[in-house]
Amino acid sequence: MKLDLISFPICPFVQRSVITLLEKGAAYEVTYIDLANKPEWFLALSPLGKVPVLRVDDEHVIFESAVINEFVNEVTPGDFHPQDPVAKAHDRAWIAFAETLLFDQYRLMMAEDANTFEAAWHDTEPRLARVDAAVAGPLWRGEAFSLVDAAVAPLLQRYEVVDRITALPDYADFTNLRGWWTALRERPAVAGSVPNDFEDQVHNYFREKDSHFGRQC
Repeated sequence: MKLDLISFPICPFVQRSVITLLEKGAAYEVTYIDLANKPEWFLALSPLGKVPVLRVDDEHVIFESAVINEFVNEVTPGDFHPQDPVAKAHDRAWIAFAETLLFDQYRLMMAEDANTFEAAWHDTEPRLARVDAAVAGPLWRGEAFSLVDAAVAPLLQRYEVVDRITALPDYADFTNLRGWWTALRERPAVAGSVPNDFEDQVHNYFREKDSHFGRQC
C-alpha cells in the first residue's frame, strides 16, 4: 500500500498523523505544500482545503487527521485503541476534544495583543484542567501508546514552546500534562514528527503574523 501524506511542516494536525505513521513503522512519503499558496491539485483533493490529506495508492483520498489515524491504525499491525468498546469510544471522544484544544491554542498564539492573549488563555485553561485530571500517566492510558497520545502530543509540544516564551499563568500547575509531555518527547516518533528547526519555524510563523506571542519570540 502506497501512502503519501500531504503536509505543511509545522501543522499540528499533520503532526498527529506523522506520529501515528512513525509509531506504526509504516512506509510513507510526504508531499509539502505552501498553505499560503495552495496548489489547485491539492484543492481538488481536499474538500476543506486543509492538511493533512493522505493519498492511498495514488487513487484514494482520506482527509482529517483523526480519520487518517484511524485508517493507519487499522491497516498496520498492532492496535493503538483499547479493545473494550466503551474505552475505545472514550478515547475517540478525547481525540475530538483535543482538536478543540488545538484550535484554542491557535487562537492564543494568534492573539493580537496581551489582553486578547490573556483572555484566550483563561478561556482554555478549564478545558486543559479536564485533560490534566483524566490522563493516567505517564502516557494517556499508562505505559501503552494510544491514538490519544498521537492526538495530544502536538498540543503539549506547542504549550511548552509558548510557556517558555511567555510564562503562561498557572501552566506549571498542570503537572500531569507536563509529565505526559516529558514521556512523549522521549519517543523517537514524536521527536521525528517535526523538523529539526521546529521552534525556529514556529517563532518565525507567528512573527510574520505579528501576533502577541510572535512579538515575544
